[in-house]
Amino acid sequence: MPYKAPVRDLTFFLNEVLEIDRYTNQAGFSEVSSDLVQQILEEGAKFAEEVIAPLNRTGDAEGCKLEAGVVTGPTGWKEAYHQMVEAGWPSLTCDPEFGGQGMPSIVGMAFGQFTAAASAAFSMYPGLTHGCYEALHANGSPEQKAKYLPKLATGEWGGTMNLTEPQCGTDLGLIRTKAVPNADGSYSITGQKIWISSGEHDFVDNIVHLVLARIEGAPAGIKGISLFVVPKFLVNDDGSLGERNGVECVGLEHKMGIHGNATCVMQYEGAKGWLVGQENKGMAAMFVMMNEARLGTGLQGLAIATAAYQAAVEFANDRLQGRSLTGPKNADGPADPIIVHPDVRRMLLEAKAIVEGGQGFVLWTALQADLQRSEDEAVATKAKDYMALITPVVKAYLTDRGFHATSLAMQVHGGSGYTEHFPASQYLRDARITMIYEGANGIQALDLVGRKLPQNGGRAIMSWFGDIDAYVNEQSGNEAVKPFIEGLAESKKALQEATMWLMQNGMQNPDNAGAASTDYLHIFGLTALAYVWAQMAVAAQKQIDAGSSDPFYAGKIATGRYFVERMLPDVGAHLKKLKTGADVLMSVPAAAF
Repeated sequence: MPYKAPVRDLTFFLNEVLEIDRYTNQAGFSEVSSDLVQQILEEGAKFAEEVIAPLNRTGDAEGCKLEAGVVTGPTGWKEAYHQMVEAGWPSLTCDPEFGGQGMPSIVGMAFGQFTAAASAAFSMYPGLTHGCYEALHANGSPEQKAKYLPKLATGEWGGTMNLTEPQCGTDLGLIRTKAVPNADGSYSITGQKIWISSGEHDFVDNIVHLVLARIEGAPAGIKGISLFVVPKFLVNDDGSLGERNGVECVGLEHKMGIHGNATCVMQYEGAKGWLVGQENKGMAAMFVMMNEARLGTGLQGLAIATAAYQAAVEFANDRLQGRSLTGPKNADGPADPIIVHPDVRRMLLEAKAIVEGGQGFVLWTALQADLQRSEDEAVATKAKDYMALITPVVKAYLTDRGFHATSLAMQVHGGSGYTEHFPASQYLRDARITMIYEGANGIQALDLVGRKLPQNGGRAIMSWFGDIDAYVNEQSGNEAVKPFIEGLAESKKALQEATMWLMQNGMQNPDNAGAASTDYLHIFGLTALAYVWAQMAVAAQKQIDAGSSDPFYAGKIATGRYFVERMLPDVGAHLKKLKTGADVLMSVPAAAF
């Protein structure tokens, strides 16, 4: 069975859980109805299934090729990308002032789940472009916006972000790429950037690079970094393309996965660039794109797991092996399908619970991104707080659990999954990078406990606790979903206890915070999914109580029960490990490793 976009799962969450028709009074939602969103997602599903998904294996097998500075993509990818542009998909959530369609982020994140599942590597080309668009939209000058945004919004031009260099990854204060002012107000950019996704390809006429560099004489470290827009081809005043700029791809990375995406080594030799925003404020400007990429990476890890789970379900229904422990279920055949075996069901249900809970978590987060633009100051402030707090959790927890679900999907395939005859191998290889790039998951955990928790005196986490408490109280009399509500309450209690432990122990010894950070992030992630599953259970039970016999709703309840009974108890183990502190980690001498 080829990939099938989960339209029903997403529209259920959008319409019956979030009830997006309630937000028509919010900025960006005035012309958005549930019917319109349904139509968009149905058409988006067709595009993902029929145009993108068939190219996924081709991209993995062929990869990209570099010859004389020119990168060509796999067979059929350029044509598929042009189809995407012609259909208007890249402009879905972009500003109408620059040729976009003005849809809310939540619609874009729903469609993004389809494209990333159909082909993670393919989805990165429009994904990086959109991040470049967002960074320039937030920080560019009026002239820069007019020059670049219309083509970035439509996807006619590509976009990238250039951060990492050979000597530095996470510690961007060590970058050496320099920017020398020119008499005409531009800068000459010189240096090398590595691991640049979509850095060079033949899908578009121009690629707009956002480059971190240090102006001569700037302060050392992060405080001296500026952001520059550096196009592959210079853009004339009338919008036409001019001469080639001094930027070139000098190498392609040979990677474990995402072979269809060009991961480039970019060399800048006196390339002409223009300052974006203020001098020495480049990190703040680039964080717009980095945060966009982190949310997109969380979505990507989840989306790959979705496709892997679907492949595992198909295999489990087709593969005949052994007999059911309670007697044959396929009496006329030589063996039963392996889906009858409890341990296979355990793996499938675990993946299903991660995938469906994660889908809701992504959409809930996207709604907060939209609510940041609310005219109600209290609503906007709360949404901004949540976006800051939740972004590292979305990125790290969903990629970690997404990879776990993808690994389970391979295990369901058995030896067949380890071969290239089935898609399980590619999904596993593609998923592994999501835990590393856009800030490795350990860095996300440190960001959560070190920066996001204490921000504004802990206002965001206190608000989060308050929302959960209010929901638990509201549903306390709903006996039909009692296990979900009790599970959420217990998980929130553990998260609160972990937060207090960090406040008491992390300040006196920062290593305690570092040692606890990953376990804390997982408690947070489990609590977030418990919140999502509780809301889905309430919505599904409401339909069942109203007389619906649609098996979809009973299936949601059953999958949610698996999460509550078999996965949510992990909160207790993470809390116990968190409280051991840093002693066991830091007391071992380096020579003992």
